Amino acid sequence: MGKLVSLSEAAARIPDDAVVTVSSSSALGCPDAMLAAIGARFDAEGHPRNLTTLHPIAAGDMYGVKGVDHIAKDGCLATIIAGSYPSGPSSLPMPEIWRMVTEDRVAAYNVPSGIMFDMHRDVAARRPGVLTKVGLETFVDPIREGCAMNARAAARPIVSRVEFGGDTWLHFPNIVPDVAIIRATTADETGNLTYEHEGAYLGALDQAIATRNHGGLVIAQVKRMTAAGSLRPHDVHVPGHLVDLIVLAPDQKQTTGTDYDPAISGEIMRPWDSFSLAEHGVEKVIARRAAMELRRGMTANLGFGISAMVPRILLEEGHAKAVTWAIEQGAVGGMPLTGFAFGCASNADAFMPSPNQFTYFQGGGFDMSFLSFLEVDVEGNVNVSKLGKKPYLTAGCGGFVDITAHAKKIVFSGYFEAGATLELTDDGLRVATPGKFTKMVPAVEHVTFAGSRALRTGQDVLYVTERCVMRLTETGLVATEITPGIVPERDIVAASEGRVRVAENAVEMPKSLLRDAPMGLSL
Repeated sequence: MGKLVSLSEAAARIPDDAVVTVSSSSALGCPDAMLAAIGARFDAEGHPRNLTTLHPIAAGDMYGVKGVDHIAKDGCLATIIAGSYPSGPSSLPMPEIWRMVTEDRVAAYNVPSGIMFDMHRDVAARRPGVLTKVGLETFVDPIREGCAMNARAAARPIVSRVEFGGDTWLHFPNIVPDVAIIRATTADETGNLTYEHEGAYLGALDQAIATRNHGGLVIAQVKRMTAAGSLRPHDVHVPGHLVDLIVLAPDQKQTTGTDYDPAISGEIMRPWDSFSLAEHGVEKVIARRAAMELRRGMTANLGFGISAMVPRILLEEGHAKAVTWAIEQGAVGGMPLTGFAFGCASNADAFMPSPNQFTYFQGGGFDMSFLSFLEVDVEGNVNVSKLGKKPYLTAGCGGFVDITAHAKKIVFSGYFEAGATLELTDDGLRVATPGKFTKMVPAVEHVTFAGSRALRTGQDVLYVTERCVMRLTETGLVATEITPGIVPERDIVAASEGRVRVAENAVEMPKSLLRDAPMGLSL
């Protein structure tokens, strides 16, 4: 048991000024006990100080797994570079990491998750940093924010625009990790790691390699240990020669709100009729119209929000296995889960490491992506990554920028207005009370998706709302399909303050979308 140490002993090995990379996705795979030990050591000793942390996907949630909040302390955390951040409803207190970001007490950056995994691979191979087109003309690009979330970060740029091979690219220089904190289910005495109770591999292997290739320290948090030689080699995802220290956390949660569910880790297969259907209502109408874009045999990516309901629409229509779903945490196929378990899937066909999944996404190998939006502007730009008034209601960009960079087709879903009173019947949708504000704005607060670039590169972009379906054209947003019951001039044109026009040949959407019964979808 030479590699097994206490949590406090492992925390004592982390030096001041270290770059620490953490494998996590909210509570999924989060090494929370190890992060808590680092925070406890800082409270007691004032060390480690001035840490830089790397989080390809968020560490922790707002529902009991603090994650990065354990070390979100002045003096302890100096810089954070993350694909996403803990997020949740406005009814819960703001996470401390968000307080540090908004109060400019930490240099904070939001880098697309796939690029962050690329950064680990390139630093591991000692290549000269990441050269990518992912993020061009979005907030990632230095012509906008260059990933900076506050003034302290803006003063220290981490990305530049470069010309190479006659084309324009974004370049992210190498950031070498000194420490990697990863998680698994079981470790043997030599440090081999297996993931039988985990809902995803995430990027632990790549983060460990990047760290060890530069002489750094790799700490693995696990539920349990076993004797050397007792693990099946094919089951070992991170080999022991990459692991320096092992710490035990027998009660680590599988994911947000879930101690352990064998269906999430693929150990059992659930009956298809055990999955709940989407609740009837306006959001289901939106998800149904989005689902109409699918064809049997497609592979589609799925994002959080209304879009996450689309697989349940197919389930209700008798097409549960017609489409292969691919999500950024690594699950392929099966039924993507919703709510607290989003990012996991039951009945998956396979689990891919997140870095490989993002390579697939960045190259546009899938057929379609279903994503949500906070706001859309007249150029078709989409914001999902910044909400200035209540920043922690969004997690940041996550994999959104990687996914949309080269996607062949993108279906964005969301409400046309915020706070409108809507009355849904079998025959139509009526806007009883106008919303507080339109989500069709002159200019989005944050460009997470660049509409003009999408037009130039020939991407097929659709915006599905409760009132209409809009397409992105050279002349802006055009409503091509109208929901039954909606008055176009009042509920679309006037409600958007003229930012959305209605096509002359606009058609009415099928009333079957509105009814509390299967819609008769054929794929």
